[in-house]
Amino acid sequence: MSLPSEQTWLVLNKLISDLTQKGYEIPGGINPEMGLIRSSISSYKRDPSHPDLINGLAKAEMSLSSVQGTVLSIAEEEGDEYVDNWLDLFKRAMRGEELFEFPKSRSTFLVNTPPGLTTGRINLKVPLAEERVQEIAEWHGLIIEFDDDVTVALHGDKPDLQIGLKEMGSFFLEE
Repeated sequence: MSLPSEQTWLVLNKLISDLTQKGYEIPGGINPEMGLIRSSISSYKRDPSHPDLINGLAKAEMSLSSVQGTVLSIAEEEGDEYVDNWLDLFKRAMRGEELFEFPKSRSTFLVNTPPGLTTGRINLKVPLAEERVQEIAEWHGLIIEFDDDVTVALHGDKPDLQIGLKEMGSFFLEE
């Protein structure tokens, strides 16, 4: 099942990517907002009858409209034909046409996380030497679990976990 808001998100995400490739500066809050919107849409799809998720989807759709307006105003610098092309895609998405497919998420839920600890999970592009992750984890007092060569779960106190994940941020860029 594909929702109109999901298709609108996908069109908007492609527009943001296209503008970024063309060298336009996208405001800093847009990408985190897009992540929250996607999360709300995905949550709603898991249980469309839950009142909190229905409200969450409504808020996500309002945010989506706001981001869309901001990004389209940037797109206007490319000209009317460029904007008209994207507006056509947005209209088709809102009519429920399936224009794009959400990539399959590799995310899974952890079932036996240690009580009282915050958990983080990272998915890397390429396998990584365990020693590099273990060194950072030990330095910050984190518990690590390797699910496979590219998926690592980290458990620890929230401030330590945040610092450890920031240090591991460069690992996401490695190819």
